[in-house]
Amino acid sequence: MQEFALLALVMLLGLGAYWAMVLFPKQRTFQKRQRVVRELTEGDEVITYGGIIGKVARIEAEQGIAYLEIAEGVTIRVIVAALMQPYDPEEIARAAQTGAEAAPDES
Repeated sequence: MQEFALLALVMLLGLGAYWAMVLFPKQRTFQKRQRVVRELTEGDEVITYGGIIGKVARIEAEQGIAYLEIAEGVTIRVIVAALMQPYDPEEIARAAQTGAEAAPDES
């Protein structure tokens, strides 16, 4: 009987560790993305998961669709879940510069 109790305790500790290290951070990231999407308004510039940068023309929250203007007179429909983050040119440039510095020289 003691072996069973010890095995159950180890399994519970393993499940708790899995939740703390894998599921909880994913939940936090998902909630952060949902908050960003809820706060979007017309005219905000965003980046999609496909790497497209566009200005929010309108959002149909009930259908989960956003209309992005990616060029003068060119509007595309995307699902709201595909909107990754607000567009911040300084942050993108900083990340690109950090990546370029970390990349090994190919001579």
